[in-house]
Amino acid sequence: MEAKPFAALAAWITEAGLAGGAETAMLTGFCERAVAAGLPLAGVIVVIDTLHPVYEGHAIRWYADNRETTLTGYGRTNVGEAAENYRRSGFYHLVRSGEPYLRRRLTPDTDDEFFTLGQMRAEGMTDYLAIINRFAPEGVVGDMDCVYSAWMTDRPEGFGDADVDSLRRLLPYLALAMKCAALARTAQNLVEAYLGRDAGRLVMSGRIARGVADRINAVLWFSDLRGYTRITDTAPPEQIIPLLNDYADAVIASIHAKGGDVLKLIGDGVLAIFRADDRPRACLKAIAGAIKAEQAIAALNERRAAAGLPTTQMYLGLHIGEVFFGNVGSADRLDFTVVGPAVNEVSRIAAMCRSVDQTILVSAAFAAGLGSAGPSLVSVGRYALRGVGHPQDLFTLDRAPPA
Repeated sequence: MEAKPFAALAAWITEAGLAGGAETAMLTGFCERAVAAGLPLAGVIVVIDTLHPVYEGHAIRWYADNRETTLTGYGRTNVGEAAENYRRSGFYHLVRSGEPYLRRRLTPDTDDEFFTLGQMRAEGMTDYLAIINRFAPEGVVGDMDCVYSAWMTDRPEGFGDADVDSLRRLLPYLALAMKCAALARTAQNLVEAYLGRDAGRLVMSGRIARGVADRINAVLWFSDLRGYTRITDTAPPEQIIPLLNDYADAVIASIHAKGGDVLKLIGDGVLAIFRADDRPRACLKAIAGAIKAEQAIAALNERRAAAGLPTTQMYLGLHIGEVFFGNVGSADRLDFTVVGPAVNEVSRIAAMCRSVDQTILVSAAFAAGLGSAGPSLVSVGRYALRGVGHPQDLFTLDRAPPA
């Protein structure tokens, strides 16, 4: 590649990385400009690890035949078939050997040397180049310690030595841009996973000063598990974390599906909110989430019972009120959460489920907010709640079949 287009491409990908471009757009722009400058690229795969509860990393794929550039997450590569495929890959060879790059002309003799080489040759590729751009130790985040990339051409004579040299000199610029994007994605994933979706987005937008909070109206959800203490006392210890994960999956997925935001996991308890700018709508969403959670738990209990594992049910309190939503804590340890009397009240309402033998209880304020828009509610009586100054009228869903 000539010096002028090389410099232009290096400058473009650097600017794209600084601007926070999407990985797919950056790889597309990089490859199209490289082809225009004379590099005979037909296909590219860039892989970078991440920190995510589900995905080990992401792979971005570009093809010169106008197929859409895609970004896909991949799971753990340390067990099962995924581990076997990784150990057969050119990337694994580079990790183990310490070599800076791996190049193979694609022929029938190389089909089985590394994973996917035969498939690439079947797709018309003639030459394969794998490169690792490593980070310094202080730049490592979790398992993210390098950027892997694979470059293919379908030109009959393959890559020229000058092509390989140009790619190797260009790749640090692309790798840096991809690392920037991956770090931003990782930060977003982590704050949303640990703080909640809305709280995570607010923190990432700069809402990190202590004492900065919004006064909002919200439906408050507090749920926990029936008999959890008994289960922990009688079940083998290795079953406790899987049990919590199973029921948290059912409850949290139901809350998210109906537009709620989970703020805290407190042992077996879940604290969530549904913003209530439109009170009837927020109450309806919370009720829909509760019904969905009950259905998910019923299905889960069938699976766990069939496997001989302990089962339980959800106790849920729903309330509505004004709360402060923001940063609370010390100068060097903050929590993004909701505070206010309504938060204490909803936890006490959930605790009353045991006393009145109901799985769902809602406050009078929630019942008034719901109005006639949702399912019928029936009163279970008026109760004094521990730590709450005034007795509360409590309601539950009317489970009676229609006349």
